[in-house]
Amino acid sequence: MHVFEHTLNPVILDLGPVEIRWYGVMWALAFLFVYWYVRKAARQGMIKLRDDDVDLLMVWLVVGVIIGARLFEVLVWEPAYYFANPSEIVAIWRGGLSFHGGLLGGLIAGYLFARKRKISFLRLCDVCIVPIALGQAFGRVGNFINGELWGRITSVPWAVRFPGAEGYRHPSQLYEALYNVLIFIVLLKLAGKIRQDGFIFALFLVLYAVFRFVAEFFREPTAYVIGLTLGQALCIPMLLFGIWLFWYSKSFK
Repeated sequence: MHVFEHTLNPVILDLGPVEIRWYGVMWALAFLFVYWYVRKAARQGMIKLRDDDVDLLMVWLVVGVIIGARLFEVLVWEPAYYFANPSEIVAIWRGGLSFHGGLLGGLIAGYLFARKRKISFLRLCDVCIVPIALGQAFGRVGNFINGELWGRITSVPWAVRFPGAEGYRHPSQLYEALYNVLIFIVLLKLAGKIRQDGFIFALFLVLYAVFRFVAEFFREPTAYVIGLTLGQALCIPMLLFGIWLFWYSKSFK
């Protein structure tokens, strides 16, 4: 059996009270890619936004995503840890940003922005979700470098021994990065070809829910709900909403 030892340093530069970590860099790259893509889409007429509108939108999205992702992580995924260590709640540079919470926070911010600018909220979702899919892959690579959110114990040849983890583990972070890249490729191929507002976003919800549900079988669970891992349980409403949105987008005029 070939086993990889995780010896990656999550810190790029240590300046004493300030650390520059790979995790933060990956999320910064993700947001920059979303900004570049949405700005390009706006200039191509895929959505009615000026350059300064895109600048403002990114501010709204960054704030909404980070707040939503952190609150979800603290209140849903690891409440016992964070309530016992309240000073860690603001330490987002060390990891701990929930995708489900980030998506919810981003949707709220996007809805408020779309309402303020009087543009289609679903069209905005369709445009933004394409680069967000790839941005999520960046975030999972950051999780891998951090040596967190590792997989279950396994004997596969590509198993990884993570610091602080017992035994050899699935590199589930990389599995998740891979399926997010695949989702991005599918959405990118269809972007601009399908005109029903909400269809691309619905497709993302369905694909992500299915892939994430399967990936949870390889990821070390933190909690169970009705016999499913918490991650799998959260995929169910996402899948159902995505299916409903498929129907709605086809009838939406």
